[in-house]
Amino acid sequence: MKAALTLPALVPLLPEMVLGVGAMVLLLVGVYRGERAVRLIDGASIALLVVAGVIVLLLPEGKLVSFDGSFVVDGFARFLKTLAILGSAAAIAMSIDYAARERQQRFEYSVLIVLSTLGMLMLISAADLIALYLGLELMSLPLYVVAASHRSVLRSTEAGLKYFVLGALSSGMLLYGASLTYGFTGTVTFSGIARSAAQAGPGLIFGLVFLFVGFCFKVSAVPFHMWTPDVYEGAPTPVTAFFAAAPKVAGIAMFVRATVVAFPAITAQWQEIVVFVSIASMLLGAFAAIGQRNFKRLMAYSSIGHMGFALIGLAAGTPQGVQGVLLYMAIYLTMTLGVFAVILAMRRSTGMVESIDELAGLARTNPTMAFFLATLLFSMAGVPPLAGFFAKIYVFLAAIQAGLYALAVIGVLASVVGAYYYLAIIKIMYFDEPAEGFVPMPGELKVVLGVCGLFNILFFFYPGPLVGVASAAARSLF
Repeated sequence: MKAALTLPALVPLLPEMVLGVGAMVLLLVGVYRGERAVRLIDGASIALLVVAGVIVLLLPEGKLVSFDGSFVVDGFARFLKTLAILGSAAAIAMSIDYAARERQQRFEYSVLIVLSTLGMLMLISAADLIALYLGLELMSLPLYVVAASHRSVLRSTEAGLKYFVLGALSSGMLLYGASLTYGFTGTVTFSGIARSAAQAGPGLIFGLVFLFVGFCFKVSAVPFHMWTPDVYEGAPTPVTAFFAAAPKVAGIAMFVRATVVAFPAITAQWQEIVVFVSIASMLLGAFAAIGQRNFKRLMAYSSIGHMGFALIGLAAGTPQGVQGVLLYMAIYLTMTLGVFAVILAMRRSTGMVESIDELAGLARTNPTMAFFLATLLFSMAGVPPLAGFFAKIYVFLAAIQAGLYALAVIGVLASVVGAYYYLAIIKIMYFDEPAEGFVPMPGELKVVLGVCGLFNILFFFYPGPLVGVASAAARSLF
């Protein structure tokens, strides 16, 4: 026990320690100074996340292990921790103008985002079932609070309650799956489970199924997606942007690491489950979004579909498949943040609007915003040569190399169906009669939209660095 607490053993936890201590300090500052400290705490929270991200990148190379193997920092963890931190920092920046205009400035908001990010980083590095559960709960508890943070709005309170009740149910099922897994293997470590899985018998499959229930809930995968449309629509828009970005990265990290590292001996069994979940998510995301008129609700179904595409790579169960998942999540993060920057900019003098029809004629009232939104929507649809096209190509190729031809074909068909509702929005922006223009876009939203839009346009010209890093990160799991 003493060896686990020596200074070298704590080096892998430096980013988490920075966020944890920093969040406590910011909380004390907020309690002491009250709402006057909101701007200071927002800026300091972003700075904390940036510092944590830099530390992640500066950690020693190779695989770092702490707490007797419960906490692991490898290439896979570094890649996804960086994405989660970027998503969280962007979410805080995107919320600043919204909170001021809606008179919802509360210092607790940024602190809760930082604490949730701390949980994400722990979850991404978790290498046993206990660490996984602790990270998952630390990530989730702040999310329940921020979902209901707009207390004067009924649908925000409803969103928080739905998310809490269903989240508690899914956590209970995951915990039950973890207890079954421990019962049949005699260990909670992923490496120990991997050694015992082949001899554990069919009972282990029951534990795996319950674990997958919790995993699917956290990434909004069918059939445990039911919370997503209502929570996305009801939560304050910056919170929805956060939900759609960083927690999805951590959820996919949990899904991939636990499945690939702990259960390689029963790949054939979990592969069938992942294939079903992937197909169901892609099809529901493609068809259910067609009739949506609320932009946030449409993005909820779009998110469900995208998680289905990402899981194609996991279904392959190969380093190439995991590489595809990592690339998909990196590109998905930029597409989602960019689109939500536009949703947050849909404001008139009377207040926020969320209907897709309010974008009518945007190409004439704000051509720059319309161009970047169209670019991001084309990328989400998988139109070449934008980044979203390559995200799908990598997971489809991994599926084909693994012999999952039907899964790849269904993915292509779902992409075609899904392209309809993205193209419908572009048609409204460029061909419908202009509606009243929006108020000027805040500077932080311009930065997020510009960076995300340019990344999706320019990825085609220089994909090498991201592809190489993702390949190395994927190989670190095998």
